[in-house]
Amino acid sequence: MRSLSPQLPSPGPESSGPPEIRPLSPQLPSPESESPEPLVVRSLSPQLPSSDPESPEPPEIRPLSPQLPPPEPQNPQPPVVRPLSPQPPGPHAAPPRSGTSTEAPGAGTPTSRTPSDASPPPTGVSPYAPPPPTLIDAPSGTPSDQAPVQTPAQASVQAPNLPTPVDYVGSGPPTYDAEPTALPPADVDELDDLVADTVLDGAAYGTSTLRAVSVRGDSARYRGEPRRDSLLTARFGVGDGALVLVAMATGARATPGAHRAAAEACQWIGRAVGRSHARLAEDIRAARRGDLKSGLHRLTDRSLGKLRASAAEQGIEPEEYTASLRCLLLPADPECRTRVFFGVGAGGLFRLRDGEWQDIEPHVADTAGEAVVGFGSLPHKTPDGDRLTMDLGITTPPSPYEPAPEPPPRDPFRFRASVARPGDTLLLCTSGLAEPLRGEPALAEHLTSRWSDGDPPGLAAFLADTLVRVKGYADDRTAAAVWEA
Repeated sequence: MRSLSPQLPSPGPESSGPPEIRPLSPQLPSPESESPEPLVVRSLSPQLPSSDPESPEPPEIRPLSPQLPPPEPQNPQPPVVRPLSPQPPGPHAAPPRSGTSTEAPGAGTPTSRTPSDASPPPTGVSPYAPPPPTLIDAPSGTPSDQAPVQTPAQASVQAPNLPTPVDYVGSGPPTYDAEPTALPPADVDELDDLVADTVLDGAAYGTSTLRAVSVRGDSARYRGEPRRDSLLTARFGVGDGALVLVAMATGARATPGAHRAAAEACQWIGRAVGRSHARLAEDIRAARRGDLKSGLHRLTDRSLGKLRASAAEQGIEPEEYTASLRCLLLPADPECRTRVFFGVGAGGLFRLRDGEWQDIEPHVADTAGEAVVGFGSLPHKTPDGDRLTMDLGITTPPSPYEPAPEPPPRDPFRFRASVARPGDTLLLCTSGLAEPLRGEPALAEHLTSRWSDGDPPGLAAFLADTLVRVKGYADDRTAAAVWEA
């Protein structure tokens, strides 16, 4: 009867040592074995090759997963280290070390190969890259063609496609340098009066994403003048009842305190809106256009009136201490898409819809009609062309019977309430950006290509977009853009 369990062979008469024991599990051959060929072990898992006592150098070890380095062999010559990811050989790369194995261990005793007898690698494969792991079937020894599994270290990481920055558009480069050159003078007792070169801000409430920036113009950077534009972004309230205010102001040109006037205008309108934000948010959600226009008109006049009072306290003419003011109200309620613009002075209000820019700046009449004879001063000539008086250019003192001269006419109040659509981009800006946007089509095309994908840019990308310069336009730029989800 034959038993299924393995039996040990009986010792021969000429055997001088104990009988050889062969267990069922594969093991490495004993170094004292007198067999001319070692036992070949084929398994599905990678194993270390057997050590040959006659081999001059230790065999190479290639782990498939990152492991701790193997213990230093007794041979003083260090092993060859090959990276996991394929890399092309450099111009000064050393050739493979002689006597080092370049293939995975197979049947028979591991032998060393020199570069002369090694087979050339296939086309497109670096000779310094490790070969793909091969699975060997234990019974037949036939390698199975399977795709190697990449480790996290072998996975290639592709850098994102960053947009190429654009310095300027138009017919030629601007006159001034793109980077700041000189700082404005500072007073040791008025350090709070210093204005930063660039201010950048952003937020996201409801269905809108806000980006705002204020940058000193190229001419002011060159001359060392402070930025005349001022920017204020503030949120009043919490939750869906909150109201976001964006206010921007521009001081009068060629006046020493222009930056102070712009900053005070933003602060005054910010305080006025903050005290009435609950009523304003309710009127915006209820679409009370008439109440909004009249209420915001009073708040604007009150803020600019305080600015004129501040000029009188400083002994400055009101024309020298004034500013244009433009504001935008954004409700935080996601169910309300009404955007309210109001202000006084020059600037721009644009909307990017369906890949086209729309100039939605509210226009007002410059004159109310022709003068009527009998009211005010007399005309300087008759309907027939005869002159009534002759101006000799002689200055005369003011008459006590005539009224005092009226102040110059103020800029009209502008108001617009519009409902945003998904995918719209609303842009509010001062004259420093509105004028080149209207006068240079290349700038409008560039911003269209950058902002038409629907995703709002980051703060750094928005700053780069608004800094694209145009020859002939070197004023301060202040802009606030709102992307609708």
